[in-house]
Amino acid sequence: MKNKFFLTMAVALATTISVSQAQDKLKNMPGYEQYQKMVPQYRSAVKPGSLNVTWAPDGQSFTYVENGKLQSFSVKTKKVTEAGEITRPERRAFNRPVRGRQFDSAESPDGKLKAFTKDRNMYLSNADGSNVVAITTDGNEENQVKYGIATWVYGEELSQNTAMWWSPDGSKIAFYRFVEKDVKKYYVLLNQLELYDSLEVEAYPKVGEPNLPVDLMVYDVATKKMTELDIRDGKPYSDGDLGTYIYDMSWTPDGKELLYHSTNRRQNILELRAANPETGKSRTVIREEWLPSFVENSPEMNVLADGKHFIWASERSGFNNYYLYNFDGTLVNVITSHPFEVSTIVKVDEDKKLLYYMARSGENHMLMQLHRVQLDGTKDTRLTDPAYLHSVTISPDGKFFVDIAQTHDIPPFTNLLDAKGKVVAELAKSDMSEFEELGLKKVEVFTFTSKDGVTELHGMIHFPSNFDPSKKYPVILNNYGGPATNAFRENFSTPDPMTEYGFLVLNIDGRNLKGGGKKLLDQLYGNLGLVEMDDFAEGIKSLHNRPYFDKDRVGVYGTSYGGTTAASMLLRFPELVHAAVANSSVTDWRLYDNIYTERFMSTLENNEEGYNNFSLMNKVDQLEGELLVFFGTADNNVHPANSLMLIKAFQDAGKSIEVQLAPDGGHTALNRDRMMEFFIEHLVTDYKKVVR
Repeated sequence: MKNKFFLTMAVALATTISVSQAQDKLKNMPGYEQYQKMVPQYRSAVKPGSLNVTWAPDGQSFTYVENGKLQSFSVKTKKVTEAGEITRPERRAFNRPVRGRQFDSAESPDGKLKAFTKDRNMYLSNADGSNVVAITTDGNEENQVKYGIATWVYGEELSQNTAMWWSPDGSKIAFYRFVEKDVKKYYVLLNQLELYDSLEVEAYPKVGEPNLPVDLMVYDVATKKMTELDIRDGKPYSDGDLGTYIYDMSWTPDGKELLYHSTNRRQNILELRAANPETGKSRTVIREEWLPSFVENSPEMNVLADGKHFIWASERSGFNNYYLYNFDGTLVNVITSHPFEVSTIVKVDEDKKLLYYMARSGENHMLMQLHRVQLDGTKDTRLTDPAYLHSVTISPDGKFFVDIAQTHDIPPFTNLLDAKGKVVAELAKSDMSEFEELGLKKVEVFTFTSKDGVTELHGMIHFPSNFDPSKKYPVILNNYGGPATNAFRENFSTPDPMTEYGFLVLNIDGRNLKGGGKKLLDQLYGNLGLVEMDDFAEGIKSLHNRPYFDKDRVGVYGTSYGGTTAASMLLRFPELVHAAVANSSVTDWRLYDNIYTERFMSTLENNEEGYNNFSLMNKVDQLEGELLVFFGTADNNVHPANSLMLIKAFQDAGKSIEVQLAPDGGHTALNRDRMMEFFIEHLVTDYKKVVR
């Protein structure tokens, strides 16, 4: 369950199972005609003033597409000229592993050789597939050893989409070895819509269960020597100690060492390590500890062109900041030491010893700003207006940058700025005329105080185009809610289309938000699914004094962690939430994978109380509102057992809920139209007389 809201939603939308035959009631429900009339016009309601530019190598001009034509802007003359036809890049086949999986082959840097995994072993061949040579032979189903492939959990939670890595000169290939025999398997039934079904078997360690022992191997192409890297300083694999998880492999620029991340099972200690491929010996380059909770698994790292230094992001101060290191592990100097979060490296100018980066130094944590600082940490300067969210493209010589600025209620505009942050040319503004003609309403941001009584948090309200403040409106909360995600955003957007059915739509941040610093996120630790829900409830309550907010008709929906949010809010806060659609939900953290869950909850051995406190099966007797549970029968991420156990608990408690499923569906969400039928039926008071 990655902490990426848009990724989760994209997967959900891409795999939604069509249940259009179930939407026959919707056409006669309140709001349907308004929705059909307005929503098709949303797409063209704003002509955004955001230019995506490409700088010329000399930094004297840039090109962009506007109104279907390629334009060129001269920095010297400040004039725009047409730059010829738009050249469309050749379409390439979509080539990436499916979610949680890894590429099964890797081509050498010179393109002459291919390494690949097959039937649990590693092979080398020429790039055209000829001259195949097995470099391992002991991988098989009986001993359940496998080479050159990882596991679904490594792909999902540690972002390992590859399991083999060529050295820069192509002389060596490093790859994983996993041993699955002592790890429990999960079985997912596939093809249940066909005459005969099939089975997917996955070594999927859940909370409290043993992990797969993992090792790294290096094969020398010329000498045919195989070296097992000593990644635990001579100690055998021990589930729980440093070396439990090994990931984020890359070679040093000179190819003399293989870098990797090593963490303990609790993931509150991380080491960046370097292994010698000749001797197999490893050394620690950087050690990060955050013992109160967890460390960032994959800190941002930027290797400098000199091959001797790199920039490393760390939360060791309580906020994400940048540090300059030598590859021998020496801290050269601190580059930034802000009481706010740095976000992304934009450009490193090594000749001038400058770092350009984005940071959350605006008027709130979602307003990203461009900063420039010397690599020695001096002369840190913010170059953008802190009142806006910025996205920048810097010229190759660093003398200018193109800036797209916006907020939640100011549509994007694009300017050319000089190296001091001064506007030298206004390039584009958004056209809002159609937005205004349609009567669309801008999203409103509100603030409230967290359940802790101290932390200021943000929420957003989306209004229908025909909003009348003298009327009361039912409300839908759309939250993902997972750790280090953001419901409140400063990107300008049109209102949520669901508003046209006659609803207010909310997005609310809790102490789960990304960008508030390490200590804020620590408050979730051991209480995942509880602390952030408390804050979402506070956000809802803060709107009760608005006359148009119908506090007796509130719904919530979401997918994956969002489904967990939906079910949890309905059960824990029946006085605030009255209907929920829970898609592909985790219902007990013991049912989910151990890498994700133990990162935020600690181990079951250390925190059984926290696991029990969250379990939705322990809360079924608190159901007062209406719940629709939806899941895919072939979900290999949040397994069907989550929803099935919750359904059984409701049955045992004599509680009535609605259930729909996606036959052969994966990690998915209910069709939007069917969801709106549900919410209108249970939250719109006059729907029955209209339908009947």
